[in-house]
Amino acid sequence: MTPTELAPAFFIAAVVILLTCRLVVLVAGRFGQPPVVGEMIAGVVLGPSLFGLLAPDASDAVFPPELTPVLYVAGQIGLVALMFHAGYAFRAHASRGLAGTAVAVSSAGVAVPLLLGVGLTFASHGHVGIFVDGVSVWVTAAFVGVALAITAFPMLARIITEQGLSGTRHGSLSLASGATDDAAAWLLLAGVLSVASERTGPIVKALGGSLVFVAVLFLVGRRLLVWIVTRPGLSDETRLLFTVAVLFCGAWFTDTIQLYAVFGAFCVGLAMPRHEAAERVVRTIQGPTQVIFVPMFFTYSGLNTRFDVFADPAVMAFGAACVVLASVGKFGGCWAAAKLCGESGPVAVRVGALMNARGLMQLIALNIGLSAGIVGDELFAALVLVALVTTVMTVPVLNWLDRRDARSRPAGEPSGTAAAVPAGS
Repeated sequence: MTPTELAPAFFIAAVVILLTCRLVVLVAGRFGQPPVVGEMIAGVVLGPSLFGLLAPDASDAVFPPELTPVLYVAGQIGLVALMFHAGYAFRAHASRGLAGTAVAVSSAGVAVPLLLGVGLTFASHGHVGIFVDGVSVWVTAAFVGVALAITAFPMLARIITEQGLSGTRHGSLSLASGATDDAAAWLLLAGVLSVASERTGPIVKALGGSLVFVAVLFLVGRRLLVWIVTRPGLSDETRLLFTVAVLFCGAWFTDTIQLYAVFGAFCVGLAMPRHEAAERVVRTIQGPTQVIFVPMFFTYSGLNTRFDVFADPAVMAFGAACVVLASVGKFGGCWAAAKLCGESGPVAVRVGALMNARGLMQLIALNIGLSAGIVGDELFAALVLVALVTTVMTVPVLNWLDRRDARSRPAGEPSGTAAAVPAGS
């Protein structure tokens, strides 16, 4: 397709994506699910598993192959804006005394599901058709383990914000643990890609580049951001322009070193100074980009998901086993680590529930594995199932915990999660 043909194709696809997402979000909301879960489900609905199955000709017309790279780039804009806001919000809610516990929780949340995923993959070798010809069993096992170890930090941040948990101890601890968890998981993913390509370049580039990025951002970039938001005489439009330039530079660099753009955006959000002008800039970036562009990433992932592979009972069994082990490993590991670090029972169990959500970041990892040729349709669909189930169950589990605690709370004691486990307690 020529650019003049691609532009109208993009516009009509955008209309279909945005309206479908809004409809599914409204339906999901009736079942207590946050908007981000509805957007994730909508992405799968628009893929070959439903839209492509029921109306293949219409699907091909709305989503021609040439449009896929455009949807990917548009989705990246939404993810970068989402993570920028998450980093900025994290600073506002982070409290002292979280660092040690967050490292312990994230370490357990990575190690336990990683080992369970590796074990399951080796047990499945020769029995389930999830392996790609020419790809080592060790590489496939490591990839599955990393995929199960990931926490969807952007989705976690949105769930915490939308559920009003930002000021709670478990909300702040989950944000800190999720950020650490995903940074570790992405380094592990870089290692898997290095082994798969038989080159050490990706992991060396990710480790070395991340150190350079953090040093430059907090020694130079932070001062630049302070100048942008406090400089007298600058209009809000100019502050927005300069801030977006810094944000996109951070996203570009971390994408280049294969640590992914969202982490650069999160770090820029962390470096953003607390200031009234900064608040306006963050709100301006957050609103339209997340509403318009984030759904396009979910659609991009949905177009690569084929649930018809579950017609094979062995693949279905593998997917179900992944869901169980992912939930047990992440929830159990994070809960146990939080308890060992002295957190109360209500905080520990809610941290485990929140950290179990994988949706967005697991979808990103799966798309990287697919493009690298180490993931086939069967494994992709099985791990998308994990992303969907573990994310959809998060809010219902939290609501059930609140109801359970409310029933056991003495009469006259303040109700509500925030009151029961406040930040800093």
